[in-house]
Order: sequence, then structure tokens, then C-alpha cells
Amino acid sequence: MTTDKLAGWGRIFQPGREKLSEDLASLTKGAVLCRGLGRSYGDSALPPADRPVVATTTLADRILDFDPETGRLRGEAGVSIAQLNRRLLPRGFFVPVTPGTQYVTLGGAVAADVHGKNHHVAGCFGEHVSRMKMRVASGDIVTTSADENVDLHRATIGGMGLTGHILEVEVAMQKIRSPWISQHTRRVDDIDEYIDGLKDAAGKYPFTMGWIDCLTQGKHMGRGILMAGDWADPSEAPKRYPKPLPTLPMPFELPSFVLGPLSIKAFNFAYYWKHLPRTMSGITHWQTFFYPLDMISDWNRMYGPRGFTQYQCVLPDSSGPGAARRVLSVLTKLGGASFLCVIKDCGPEGRGMLSFPTKGISIALDIPVRDDTQALVDALNEKVLEEGGRIYLAKDSYTRPEHFRAMEPRLDAFMEVRRKWDPETRIRSAQSVRLFGDRDTSPREAAPRRPSGNTTTQASAR
Repeated sequence: MTTDKLAGWGRIFQPGREKLSEDLASLTKGAVLCRGLGRSYGDSALPPADRPVVATTTLADRILDFDPETGRLRGEAGVSIAQLNRRLLPRGFFVPVTPGTQYVTLGGAVAADVHGKNHHVAGCFGEHVSRMKMRVASGDIVTTSADENVDLHRATIGGMGLTGHILEVEVAMQKIRSPWISQHTRRVDDIDEYIDGLKDAAGKYPFTMGWIDCLTQGKHMGRGILMAGDWADPSEAPKRYPKPLPTLPMPFELPSFVLGPLSIKAFNFAYYWKHLPRTMSGITHWQTFFYPLDMISDWNRMYGPRGFTQYQCVLPDSSGPGAARRVLSVLTKLGGASFLCVIKDCGPEGRGMLSFPTKGISIALDIPVRDDTQALVDALNEKVLEEGGRIYLAKDSYTRPEHFRAMEPRLDAFMEVRRKWDPETRIRSAQSVRLFGDRDTSPREAAPRRPSGNTTTQASAR
């Protein structure tokens, strides 16, 4: 399969083509980058302009081994979390860590070192990965673990696919009590109450997060809905297995004006006040709890033809009280409008050399692309730098290299490992060219011919 254009989930298209095969060992020979289901928002899963063909792993989606006694699973890089949920949830197992979509591959979950609502207790996905099989830039196939090729193992976790092509992943699945969630929600009046409630809930529940209204200013800035939950005890859960929930289509792009500041403000007002009781508790479907946006297929079309970017940062505890309010003040001052603003609690930094979270809170903002988006991201990055925070590469489209380098003191150590395993930067992405200044120094074949026609594809993330 070949296409003229590719995009991240933010639907900012650029020239690129996909190559697919069930045989990852062959597919990755000489490949510049691997790509999964296209759910990274920016350009981390897009090929560089000088090598526009990317190896897409989604046909290599076999579960190779599973031990129901230990929960240990070994699968090809193209296996998705959705497949694991479909196959193993009825048997009482769930992924140890999941992001806000189940349409992410094992290879992508490692490359982005995804985190979820339980980071404060379970860390990132890479903390549960015991072994990987990889093809490195030399063409050799190697195994990595905590005991074998340790530097490559740690650099690959959160390394955005730049250290080699992930072929297989071994991960420990989590045994769960029931396939239902016991959920507790609370409406809060401002960002300070929200952060206090989030920290309190983190000591009581394994899953915590929430939505906030980031447009309301003044004393009610950051008012929102705080959510917490756990797998329900069998005694309180329905006896039946939860049926899969229907998915609604988003069959076309909305015009850009639909998600302007006024409509987003109206949505935030309605969403906040639909939670009329101050607190609510009950049993809910696991899909509703973990993957609410997956209930609308291609929901990214809502942002119109220009697409959107997600800005996600982590603010460490060392930034002190009020850090979230200070960052959100920059957003509102510059007229940034976010349909979706999610704040989660983060635990200690993981073993991945460029893993995103650190002990503190993360803020994720979906921002429609406008003429001033670069200036808005610059201003947010400068404030995050002041607070000692950093951004998430799996979401980024606009960060300048000087901002990222200033945020990331671990970058030099990561680049040293990367150069060891790929001295000619054979493996790179549009993002690594933008942020790290990657250049092609390797011998290469003649570029394949472009296909005829004008076919485009939406991002299929890693």
C-alpha cells in the first residue's frame, strides 16, 4: 500500500507513503522509521522529507505467547491494545497501562512510553516491558532487557522509534477483579481545588484524572470534573460481561469556525453544569471510563481542514503551588481555546531515557491550528520552562529545538546511546529532523517512484 500524504492524529498532512507487510523482519530492512496506528498527534511517526516511505507495522499483529498464570504476553509490534482488550479482558486481564485510546500498537506504546490514569501507582508502559526484539540500524536483530543491551532497552522506552525498529514486545498483563469500573466523580469550583482533590484521590484510587474548563478566568479558572476509579469488586459488579459499546461516526470535516472560542466556551459551560450533583458514584463500562473519545470514530475531523495540535506538559511538584494556574493564564491571555483540557497526577520518573512524566501533574490541551499557533506554543513552552517542566514528544508538532533542549537535561545521554547504535542516523523522523537537526549521512538506495493519483490517508501512532 502506498499513499501520497500522511499525518499524525492532529491531521496536519505532509508528503509520505506507507509500506506494509506481515513480515516485520523484511519490512524493516533499511526502513527509515516504523509507524503503527497513527495516534501520535504530531510528526513523531512521520518520515523525514528526504526519505518519505515509512514501514507501517499494523499487519504484523500476532500474539505470539501468553501465560495465564503470570500474565506474561509476547506479541508482535503491530498488536494493538484494542486487540488485547478484545482477546484478554474476557479472561480477566487488562494492559498494565493504557493511554486515552486503545488504538495504539505495542511498538507505539513502548516508543512513546505511554502513560494513563494510573501513572501515580503503575508508572508508564515501559515499566512493565521485560524484553524486546529489535532490528537496529546496522540490520542486526538484537534482544533488549534489564540484563541484555540495557542502554538500548532504556533508550528505546520513550525514544520515539529513533533507536531501532521494535519487532516484538514482552509485557506483563494485569489480572483484574471484574471487567467493570467503580467510578467516583466530583464537580470542583477552581483549579486549586481540582489539584488538591486530584492529589487526595491519588492516595485512594489507582485511576485518577479529570476535565477542566480552561477558558473561564478569575477565581473559577480551572473549574472541572474530577474522576477516580478502580476495577469493581465482583460483589458490586453486574454478573454479565459488558457488551462492546457502539461507535458513532464523524463522516466529514467540520468547518473551522465551528470550534471557535465561543462554541468551545459554550461546550465547557454545558459539560461542567451537566454534573449537577456535587458528587456521583456508580458502576460504569470500562470503555466509557478509559476510552470516551474512541466512541466517536475519526473524532479528529471535528477540528476542520487545518487540524489541531495537542500541547501536553508535565509540571513537577517542585514548581510549587499555583503552577497549573500560571500555565493556564498564559493560554487564556493569548486567546487559546481548548475543547479538551485534561489534568492527571503523575508519579516518579520512569526508566525510559526520554520518558515524559515526572512526579507532578500533566496538562493536555487540544488546540485548533490558527495563524498564531506557533506563538501560543512558544509562550506556553517558555512558561513551562520557568516552572521546570517539559513537553510530551508523542503530542508535539510545534516545539522549537532550543526549547526542547532547555527542558530536557537527559537528551545528551539519550543521543549518546542513539549514536552508538545508529552512528549514521539511518533511523529518523520528521520530528527528529525538526528537534534534533538529524541529517541523512547513510548510503541509500534510489528513492522509489511516487504513485500516480492524489491519494491521501489519515494517520493510521504509534
